[in-house]
Amino acid sequence: MREMRRPPENLPFLQLVPNLVTILGLCAGLTAIRFAFLGRFDLAAGLIVFAAVIDGFDGLLARKLDAASPMGAELDSLADFVDFGVAPAIVVYLAALSGIGDLGWTFALVFAVCCCLRLARFNVNRDVPMEGRAHFVGVPAPAGALLGLLPVFLMLAGVVDASELPWVVAPWLLLVGLLMVSRMRTFSPKSLRIPRERSKFILVAAALLVGLTLTRFWLFLVFFDVAYAVLLVHAAVVSRRHSR
Repeated sequence: MREMRRPPENLPFLQLVPNLVTILGLCAGLTAIRFAFLGRFDLAAGLIVFAAVIDGFDGLLARKLDAASPMGAELDSLADFVDFGVAPAIVVYLAALSGIGDLGWTFALVFAVCCCLRLARFNVNRDVPMEGRAHFVGVPAPAGALLGLLPVFLMLAGVVDASELPWVVAPWLLLVGLLMVSRMRTFSPKSLRIPRERSKFILVAAALLVGLTLTRFWLFLVFFDVAYAVLLVHAAVVSRRHSR
């Protein structure tokens, strides 16, 4: 019988970097919950956005540093549930749904559960190759969190007071939750191809987006959510045409 190889007692620090990024995102999500209870919805929403931005880096670093591990994958999934399921649900509830009491909390629970189911399905299909990986199945958890926070973004941008529109916010939160667990094909950045002659226009647009982000951060997030929602509608129309 072959003797089982013991894992090395010492690990290179770089092997821990992906998990450290995951922990950073988890801490951001947990701290977002704390600020939500303090009524600091700007900081709470900002921390969730930060967690969404760095979400893809842990997996990328794990592949680049050859540091992928089952533990890292499970840690990432658990952190995603806190960051994009629990934290957004609590933030939206406290900012906009607490006025309708138990019913508002029910919608928040449904959103969080849908995110959990979305992540569980992703974990089950993690090793199943997608068709060229040119699309996602359902709305990814980070995008779902940002869509769910749209009422809060609108409030922080000074467009509407979300707390006065709980009967609009609640169905929106439910819709986003259902989109996360849907089988609809949604946009993946990996499928994006830019014609070389248009690259300069993309760079100019990127500069405009950076300027908008630095000067009108919440308004930028509103535009982001609206643009992503338009992509979802387009994906739904295309999917329906193909199913006929």
